[in-house]
Amino acid sequence: MAELSVATREALTKVGTSTLSGILSRRGLKNMFMQQVWPIRPDQARMVGPAYTMRFIPAREDKAGAARPGGPLQRQAMEECPPGHVLVVDARGDARAASAGDLYCGRLKARGCAGIVTDGGLRDTEGVAKTGLPAYHQRPSSPPSPIAHHPLELQVPIGCGGVAVYPGDIIVGDRDGVVVIPSDIVDAVAEEALAATLYDEFAEEELAKGRSLVGLFPTAGDEAKRDFAAWKKARGL
Repeated sequence: MAELSVATREALTKVGTSTLSGILSRRGLKNMFMQQVWPIRPDQARMVGPAYTMRFIPAREDKAGAARPGGPLQRQAMEECPPGHVLVVDARGDARAASAGDLYCGRLKARGCAGIVTDGGLRDTEGVAKTGLPAYHQRPSSPPSPIAHHPLELQVPIGCGGVAVYPGDIIVGDRDGVVVIPSDIVDAVAEEALAATLYDEFAEEELAKGRSLVGLFPTAGDEAKRDFAAWKKARGL
């Protein structure tokens, strides 16, 4: 199971999904931001953690009660998603019924998990918010999951929000949405994103003073680079 270094996890809590998406795009990974997936509350905590995956298929009445080793697979996911990880659910973009609710999310929170993401819906979102677990979905959905979904597999490659997600990929969520980072490049991406975020802070200050975008953003000219170096030195960075 993938593990994040303390430094990389901390860096990823400080950078935006927009910055990360740009860096991944420049590396040739152009479809890493989930579509139609949003935070249940704009003010919820940011989310960072390796992916633990669950795949739904469409429900079928004669299969709904099929026994599985270790109990129902959906409950198993809530009990086995490791602390610090994000449960990522492939709901086929179908929000007619919920992928989970407040009790399942409460269990994830109590076990130290980092969040839940589905391209379907979540139910009891007031209760989910109260658990403090970062949660992302397409929209609220009150009907229980068996109406539309049958949990089939855990820890397999899935699709969520139009993005391929492999177990152990690093999941980052903020107010804009959710981005997926391959685990083998996450340290380098986090370091680059942190540097880019620092430059953005400098550029924002310069724009507020009336400076032109020309030579400042998106490409820094020689003068901007010198000013940025001086800006960092003045702040002990």
